[in-house]
Order: sequence, then structure tokens, then C-alpha cells
Amino acid sequence: MSNVLQQLQEWYLANCNGDWEHTYGVTIETLDNPGWALTVDLEDTRLMDAPFEKVHIQRDDEDDWIICRKDGFKFRCDGGPHNLEEIVNVFLNWARSNNEKAT
Repeated sequence: MSNVLQQLQEWYLANCNGDWEHTYGVTIETLDNPGWALTVDLEDTRLMDAPFEKVHIQRDDEDDWIICRKDGFKFRCDGGPHNLEEIVNVFLNWARSNNEKAT
């Protein structure tokens, strides 16, 4: 398993408290353009009030892009078909910068 997925698992587990995981969580889905979508529920986590500056990167290859934003109490990040690891890393780096366990 990749280090990035292990770190995401650790973040998820650190927020499971017997209550949070029954209502909130992490979702990874595919997009039809094609690409990936990562959604992380921030409600009742230390990140829910943390600021996040939108990230928008479009590279030369039309399939190489990411758009990440905080939408209310949700972290949302979409990316091209080869950008799943990158979008998860954007979340993990932000979580770490806000002293959240992500290792």
C-alpha cells in the first residue's frame, strides 16, 4: 500500500471516536471527464475551522490538473486520471500544516 494511503488511513482513524465515523468520513470517487474526486468531512474535526486557500493547477497535458477547495465543512479536491495521489497529498499536507495527525 502506498505511503499516501497509509497516511490517509491514519488521519481517518485519528478522527474515529465512536461517533464521528457514523456520520462523516472520506470518499474517493471517479469523475466522468475522467478523473478523481476526494471529499473529506471536516465537521467535528480540528480542521473544520482551519483556513484553506483554493488550489487550481492546470498543466500542459489536459488530463493533468487539480482543483482543491474547502466548501463549508468539507474538503473537496478533484483531479485528472493520474492525479489521485497528488490530491490526497494536498489534503494531507494541509492537515499536517494545521497540526493534524497524518503520518
